[in-house]
Amino acid sequence: MTEDERHGRRIHKPVAALAALLVLVGVIALAVAIGAQRQAPQPPASAAISYSASAGVPSVAATPSAATPSAAASSAAASPSATSSLPAASQAKVVGPVLKAAAPIRIDIPEIGVTSTLLQLGLNPDHSVQVPPLEKDSKAGWYQNSPTPGQLGPSVILGHVDSAEYGPGVFFRLGALRPGNQLTVTRADNTVAVFRVDKVVSYPKDHFPTFEVYGNTNHAALRLITCGGRFDLSTHDYESNIVAYASMISSHSA
Repeated sequence: MTEDERHGRRIHKPVAALAALLVLVGVIALAVAIGAQRQAPQPPASAAISYSASAGVPSVAATPSAATPSAAASSAAASPSATSSLPAASQAKVVGPVLKAAAPIRIDIPEIGVTSTLLQLGLNPDHSVQVPPLEKDSKAGWYQNSPTPGQLGPSVILGHVDSAEYGPGVFFRLGALRPGNQLTVTRADNTVAVFRVDKVVSYPKDHFPTFEVYGNTNHAALRLITCGGRFDLSTHDYESNIVAYASMISSHSA
C-alpha cells in the first residue's frame, strides 16, 4: 500500500465515523421532537359504540385539510347530506327543554378551558361541512344548516384540534370531556343554553356515522366535533373524528 493510500484511509475513517454520528444524532433529535409534541386527549376505548358500514351507515370522507405537510390541524368535516340543510325535528315525543331559534355567538366549556366566539359555517362545493380557518387564535364554528343550540335536533359545532404552525386548537382537549361535564352556548337572543355531555366517542373518518351524529333527535342536542386518533404523515391529516354528544338541561338569561 502506498503512502497516499494509507493517508487516504486515515482521512476516510474519521469522515465515516462523523457521518454515522450525525445520523445517530439526527435520529435521536427526531425521536425527542416527536416525544415532545403535545398529544391531544382521546376518549377511552370503552366509550366507543358499535357501528357498521354495512348496516346502512354510509362511509363519509372528511373535507381535505388546509394543513401543510408538517401540520397537524384539520377539524372534522363529514358531509351530513347532499342537501343544504338538515331536518331538526324528530317524530318522537319531545324530551327535555327546548328553545326557539337564535344564532349562537359563544361557547364556554370550563372543564377543558374553552371560551370561543362562534363563526358561522356552511357547506363546501362537495357538500362537506366547512371548517373554521386555521389561525393563531382558532375559533369554533356553528354549522348554520343545523338547528341552533337549544332548538329541537342536533346542533353542530366544529373546531380544530391543532396545527404545526399554531399549536393546540380550540378543541385540542375535546377528547378529555366525560359524561356529566357541562358547557354553555350563549345565543343572540340573550339566552344561555346549558348542556350536559352524554358521551364522547372517536370514529374512523372512513366509517363516520353520519346518521348517528347528524340525524334527528327527540331533544335539544349538541354535537362538538374535531379530529383525533393517529396522524397520518402521508395524508397530513388525522385518521379519526372525536364527537362529543350533549343534551340541553336548562337555560337562563345571559
